[in-house]
Amino acid sequence: MAGIDETRSFVPLQIAVLTISDTRALADDKSGTTLVERLTGAGHALVARDIVPDDVEGIRNVVKAWIADPAIDVIITTGGTGFTGRDVTPEAIEPLFEKRMEGFSTVFHMISYEKIGTSTLQSRATAGVANATYIFCLPGSPGACRDGWDAILANQLDLRYRPCNFVEILPRLDEHLKRDKAKGATV
Repeated sequence: MAGIDETRSFVPLQIAVLTISDTRALADDKSGTTLVERLTGAGHALVARDIVPDDVEGIRNVVKAWIADPAIDVIITTGGTGFTGRDVTPEAIEPLFEKRMEGFSTVFHMISYEKIGTSTLQSRATAGVANATYIFCLPGSPGACRDGWDAILANQLDLRYRPCNFVEILPRLDEHLKRDKAKGATV
């Protein structure tokens, strides 16, 4: 049965939050603040936070820098996942993925459907792994960030969640790099 196993210890992760918006600043970034409050409330550490405009290169540059930082385990973005011409978060980030997390979008849409009905079709929420770092791209509304954290990320980013979670496989995300290096391949 799925749930928290109280016999296991909580392991705090190092998480970065990136808000993608042409109109927000830190002072009025409700979605980013929602994520920060939830992740720190759960016991994780906020190690970086930034806001960038809806621009493929700008988004990608921040995420590239963060995935190169071994102190960051998880990146959560908010904003830019819709269908307008300025919504470019998936285009900026998905090319960085070494592995896509297909089920994330499916589960996110199931949860959103219960709250907003077929309007969930207007989200291109996505997730994947890049350079041994989890990346989750959520829509820009505080409600979507709450739902994404409360119904998915809170459990999957908690080592105590059973039957499985992302924390327990975090140390194994770069096995292919270690294996290739052992075989003499340049990485």
